[in-house]
Amino acid sequence: MRPDVQLVSVFADGALGGNPAPIVVDATGMSDAAMQEVARTFGHESGFVLPQPPRSDCDFEFRFWVPNHEMSMCGHATVGALWLLERLGKLRGDDLVIQTGSGKVRARIHNRTEEGAAVEISQPAATVEPLPDAEVSRSDIIDILGIDADDLAPLPIQNASTSRVKTLIPLRSVSVLDGLKPDFTRIEALCGRIGSTGLYPYAVFDRDAQIVDARQFPRSSGYPEDAATGIAAAALSFGLLQNGMVETSQRQIIIRQGRAMGRPSKILVRFQLDGGRPAGCWLGGAVRLEEHA
Repeated sequence: MRPDVQLVSVFADGALGGNPAPIVVDATGMSDAAMQEVARTFGHESGFVLPQPPRSDCDFEFRFWVPNHEMSMCGHATVGALWLLERLGKLRGDDLVIQTGSGKVRARIHNRTEEGAAVEISQPAATVEPLPDAEVSRSDIIDILGIDADDLAPLPIQNASTSRVKTLIPLRSVSVLDGLKPDFTRIEALCGRIGSTGLYPYAVFDRDAQIVDARQFPRSSGYPEDAATGIAAAALSFGLLQNGMVETSQRQIIIRQGRAMGRPSKILVRFQLDGGRPAGCWLGGAVRLEEHA
């Protein structure tokens, strides 16, 4: 049987924005091949909702596929699936636990309106590390992005991860970010060498307001650029924190993405504090229903 797929756009900043996510709200009995076929048909990260695992304290299990492979975690598909489940009346409460391939994810549902509820999901505190073989890697990144060395901001290039490693590349201006024309044929090999699942160049738009622009070039997902990448935005927030670019507080950090693709997105991140120190973060943003596929 053809699965019932609904298409949402997550982290949307306006009527045409957000990252599309095909969601199957009941994927019981679907094979891996069938899930991957959904991702290949739509060309986007896709989310699949399964019942809670046996003897589990979780409310659901979520799986995620891109056209080329399964992913352990996908932030925007998780937010989109929960928004859709709430809209369909399939949630048992406002505080939930989701089993994913990268571990348990907490979720909070609040601010219900006619357009849908606000959804936030948890991510652990990130690991933020310098690049391996930093000088060679830096040179390769500059070459592949098609920029000059002075287009970089005076901050380190870092590998950061909450669920998957992303390479954070600080640029001196939003105009440099918007003008990037990467050599996509070389990104997979570069990411393999530096232990990353994608390049995440960014530029600070408004430091006082904690607004940062970014673009995501994945290692090997089956498409060259991502309109909104929640896992990368969470990792970036901790990189910004380590570099003294954002506050150690619960004040909102705004990561804007997707503008270069004509899909403007806005990802909202807030640190979870424990004893005044960030112990993780909450990740959220607007969701809209695109169509019933």
